[in-house]
Amino acid sequence: MDSSKWPAKAVLPIAMPGVKYVVAAILVTGMLFYLGCLKTGFLALLATVFITWFFRDPERMVPEDKDLMVSPADGKVIVVQRVAQCEYLEDPCQKVSIFMNVFNVHVNRIPFRGMIEKVQYHPGKFVNASFDKASVHNERNALVIKTDDDRRYACVQIAGLIARRIVNCVETSEYVHKGDRYGMIQFGSRLDLYLPMDFDVLVKPGDKTSAGTSVIGRMR
Repeated sequence: MDSSKWPAKAVLPIAMPGVKYVVAAILVTGMLFYLGCLKTGFLALLATVFITWFFRDPERMVPEDKDLMVSPADGKVIVVQRVAQCEYLEDPCQKVSIFMNVFNVHVNRIPFRGMIEKVQYHPGKFVNASFDKASVHNERNALVIKTDDDRRYACVQIAGLIARRIVNCVETSEYVHKGDRYGMIQFGSRLDLYLPMDFDVLVKPGDKTSAGTSVIGRMR
């Protein structure tokens, strides 16, 4: 999906990738009631309500402090650790993983301003995204972003057991701002952040996060 089709400020309270599903569900529901299939129609109505709720896309108040990094996803922090190497950055780094369940808002946001240096997609499996091996074996899409002071971090969307579609709306060489919408993972999954070793991490496992508003840490 082209990034120009997902504006920084939402036109609708529904995520752009979900509009077609919501419209289709409304049409099917309306047709069932029109044909007099009331029982099936009510079931379709419940499904329509769930689909609309799942693709909700609320506005968020992004912290103004230019040194703060915000969460790319709604969910729960499940990993905070140092790693000697990863496939996205050359140097040792810190890893922060956020698990998204089916009840979270699924719109992903840019954690920190910078230039998209690389968009790296990997096909893969669909094991439970709460397992750490999902970072290596699952289908995933990574952004490597270079900040204004030439530092790099990676933000990785990872598909999970139920998730079967990763949406990414940004391209290489595009400049992005903290809190910008850039994609989503449909039906729950995981976001991994790979951060410089001197990044000041301010979250711990078990913390709940909201995309665009919760502070992950500070660039030093």
